[in-house]
Amino acid sequence: MSWFKKLTDGLRKTSASASSKLSGIFSGKKINAETLESLEEALISADLGVSASQKIVKELAKIYEGESSDQDELLEALAKSITDILEPFEERLEILDIHSPHIMILVGVNGSGKTTTAGKLAKRFSQEGKKVVLVAADTFRAAAIEQLRGWAEKTSVDLMSSERGADPASLVYKSIEKAKSEKADLVLIDTAGRLQNRIELMEELAKIIRVIKKLEPKAPHNSLIVLDGTVGQNALSQLKAFKDVSAITGLIMTKLDGSARGGILVALAEEFGLPIHLIGVGENAEDLQDFNAKAYARALLGLTEK
Repeated sequence: MSWFKKLTDGLRKTSASASSKLSGIFSGKKINAETLESLEEALISADLGVSASQKIVKELAKIYEGESSDQDELLEALAKSITDILEPFEERLEILDIHSPHIMILVGVNGSGKTTTAGKLAKRFSQEGKKVVLVAADTFRAAAIEQLRGWAEKTSVDLMSSERGADPASLVYKSIEKAKSEKADLVLIDTAGRLQNRIELMEELAKIIRVIKKLEPKAPHNSLIVLDGTVGQNALSQLKAFKDVSAITGLIMTKLDGSARGGILVALAEEFGLPIHLIGVGENAEDLQDFNAKAYARALLGLTEK
């Protein structure tokens, strides 16, 4: 199955929701203030956010206001507007040879898919010929360590772990030292899920970042937030809280196949302007793919590949 087909299937709940909200707004009616207001409401309720929705409606008004509408034409115009907002933030996640090693940390709330994402990334970079050290810095959840051990065995990468409840910052320190001595290309750190309003847990994350900087002042080279596509507008507050603590450099969106809220990526791009590296629509390693703004926008609206 092609990635676009997987993406379309994964975003089916979102596109069905968006289609039901958009259908009837433009079926042959004159496009006027009333229809544009209805469109704006439909886009906001599809989680695109107020700012992005207003920007899209303003663009469409310039071109179509006063004319009779055609549903297909308007959907194509919508897809283009969404693509235009997202395309500047489409960025492939790369391991840079100038870093020795490249240090990447994954953060986010409980259940966002960090550990699975860490395993998938370990597989991806290992297959690209990189020497990877995978770090199980979620030392509070035995299942996370076991999960990463499974990925490490499958992909033949080194796993650094410690006993349950150990200090994660200490483990991260040892892992970076090991990576340096063995000339590894990448240190990939999975951290414990933490709620953004738990101050002590956020301070622990800040400690991990400080330890990384002690060994590599310009690291982490990627501080990536993993967001669950099913949480909708909550993703905005999550990103804001983690951005303040760990200087987020980019985002990965998982579980879009379980959500009718896939439009939230547009709101995130508009508000934070951060690179969107990867999106996930399933459990398998190949279900996490590079973000492509045009493909995402078309799948979001249930349109065919172009």
